Amino acid sequence: MNSGRQSFGKRFIMMVTGILFIGICVGAFRLSAFGVDAFTCMNLGISGFLHMSFGTWQLIMNAFILVVVFFGARSCIGAGTIVNMIGVGYMADLICWVVQDVVCFEMTLPWRILALLTGSLFAGMGVAFYMVAQMGIAPYDSVAIIIEKATGGKIPFQHARVFSDVTVVIVGVVFCLMAHGELRLIIGIGTVCNALFNGPLIQFFKVHLAERVLRGS
Repeated sequence: MNSGRQSFGKRFIMMVTGILFIGICVGAFRLSAFGVDAFTCMNLGISGFLHMSFGTWQLIMNAFILVVVFFGARSCIGAGTIVNMIGVGYMADLICWVVQDVVCFEMTLPWRILALLTGSLFAGMGVAFYMVAQMGIAPYDSVAIIIEKATGGKIPFQHARVFSDVTVVIVGVVFCLMAHGELRLIIGIGTVCNALFNGPLIQFFKVHLAERVLRGS
């Protein structure tokens, strides 16, 4: 019984930590102005087109994808799914608000580069942590799993993730252009790096960090 409670407690902490990392990742990418992660790129593009707050639109989009996940990979849904859906977008909004409006911190080039590196690092670690915790993952992160499952493993997770990331970046760019928004704020070197390398980074941190933390080794 105690062992089970300890296991649940560790998995819960890993889930919350992973989602916190993702919130920091999204906020850091937005502050860097080098482009955001792929899913955020799409949601910023569409929310700008609809004149809606990023956090609110991301919640709506997650709810839509959740319906697809329910039929395609129901095992991916759990407490972490709901926490991620509600928390990440608003957490990123809060980070940007504090840095830009409360502290009024000037993001000079060195700080922008640091924010970009921070976002890239926390993106891979965050997803790896709450995937290994197995308490539910974000609806969008389940898309690559669905693709891998639908192809019988012919398209592995890391490749499926690259495909889905590139697709949503294209969607975000199209909506941003239609809204006559500032394209540089949603797509840049950070977006390209995230779309191409996030899948492999998630796999790396999953195997070499998150799973070891769960085992206690």
